[in-house]
Amino acid sequence: MLERIRIILIGTSHPGNIGGVARAMHNMGLADLALVAPRCEVITQDSISRASGADHLLHQAQVHATLEDAVADCTLAVGASARSRTLPWPMISPRELADRLPDECQLAGARVALVFGREDSGLTNAELQRCHAHVHIPTNANFSSLNLAAAVQVLAYECRMAWLSQSDGQADAPPTVPNDDDDLATHAELERYFEHLERTLIGIDFHDPEQPRQLMARLRRLYLRARPERMEMNILRGILSATEKAANTKPRKP
Repeated sequence: MLERIRIILIGTSHPGNIGGVARAMHNMGLADLALVAPRCEVITQDSISRASGADHLLHQAQVHATLEDAVADCTLAVGASARSRTLPWPMISPRELADRLPDECQLAGARVALVFGREDSGLTNAELQRCHAHVHIPTNANFSSLNLAAAVQVLAYECRMAWLSQSDGQADAPPTVPNDDDDLATHAELERYFEHLERTLIGIDFHDPEQPRQLMARLRRLYLRARPERMEMNILRGILSATEKAANTKPRKP
């Protein structure tokens, strides 16, 4: 299970924080670290020192230009957020996240991304809207600021506890039979669907990109909450293609 969990850091500005995250991950048995557009050098004396023996995670970390690239193969993305948003998104606690992980990770091809933002400003609204859910660490309301490595440590600990709990019960658990029809759509497949959906809605004059009124954000929230499977995604894409074809064969309104 732990091998299927990826920690993603966006726009990290201090190499020591990346090293601290590597240490927190290695403490809890996580090894998949991805960096999106880091604002600092990754391999420095400071990052290696803060990693305290986990510097191999720094050397094998994947660096991506965008969040979309980092989560392209993921079936579940959860963004860490301490701020309320104008458009509410499904919000869970670290413990609730951990409770979901065993079922999430046993699916064929499953990969879970835990996404953390910049030290100074966290995740943008656009980045959070690319996550299925948000996780909030219930800190002291009068002093809620968490160091990046500390935030990762909290979630990594909950991941490990979920793994230990799963390991204790594996002897009594029935064997899982893979079913390709149940494969969840990956983030990349969802993004292609959202692009297709927006293009179709514009084509049939349902969506005006000049006056979006959060339409695409609300539809994104709906489909991310639904967790569509690959077969379902293919059906939805087929419906969009048929809609485009029908719209192009009908005369336009004057």
